[in-house]
Amino acid sequence: MNKTAKIIFMGTPAFAVPALKALHNTNKNPALVVTRPDRPKGRGRKVIPPPVKEVAINLGFEVDQPASIRTAEFANRMARFKPDIIVVVAFGHIIPKNILAIPKIATINVHASLLPKYRGPAPIQWAIINGERETGVTTMLMDEGLDTGDILLSSKIKIYSDDTSATLHDRLADLSADLLIQTIESFETGDITPMSQDHTQATYAPLLKKNDGHINWEMPAETLEAFIRGMTPWPGAFTFHGDKRLKIFKAMPIIIDTVETPGTVIERFPGELCVATGKGALSVIIIQGESGKRLLIKDFLRGYKIPPGTILN
Repeated sequence: MNKTAKIIFMGTPAFAVPALKALHNTNKNPALVVTRPDRPKGRGRKVIPPPVKEVAINLGFEVDQPASIRTAEFANRMARFKPDIIVVVAFGHIIPKNILAIPKIATINVHASLLPKYRGPAPIQWAIINGERETGVTTMLMDEGLDTGDILLSSKIKIYSDDTSATLHDRLADLSADLLIQTIESFETGDITPMSQDHTQATYAPLLKKNDGHINWEMPAETLEAFIRGMTPWPGAFTFHGDKRLKIFKAMPIIIDTVETPGTVIERFPGELCVATGKGALSVIIIQGESGKRLLIKDFLRGYKIPPGTILN
């Protein structure tokens, strides 16, 4: 190609922000930024713009927030920009075929996993939940499937033993920005070769729902510790003490033999909440009650008693 590509950027949440900033910092400014409509959020239901919109406006980019990307009007608007490349980073909708066909070169998607593993909307969370030691970012040619397009570039990153979905999200977002710039520059120099995915190795990372954070104490303690990190900050791992929901944000597996029913609170040390699991036990470190803030377990137990023998469910 040997020239600077004309780009349209499509993205919505905080994950996409570093990539958009990287385009600006490398003078690959998008001609248009497409993001989702403003949404009401929080208890007050205040209408909030998506993170990408806020950054795009601050950087001086033209912003479009279509109610639907499947209208002829939107497709015609995109086509009028005559982009070389459309970049899609966590936009939030599958891109229809008529939009994919608009750019002269390609529609490039940035996905937060090492494809073909963890296709789908929640790759960061599921990599932690499943105990993976590494993950990464992949750029690919976008097709009509769900993360099934030919791979362009990928970059690996280690998953640390104390990573939550929040900390891993931020590192992957920064990594995705670097990989996107590498990918676009490789297209500009003609030095890139797409490779088909091995679809037989594909795994899926389904969208997480609020109730998916419910802890199953039958699982081994080490598995549960990873589950809690993967569910933090959202949807949050939780259990019930009677009808009271307790959210657990940090825990440590304890290698002990126990005959108690999984979910049973075990007597150990003052200020400790240790719960029997399917294998070993889990020592809760940070917890939050139905009302109140996150607390270290010793502080929480000063005002909320959970005696040994209690069964959490």
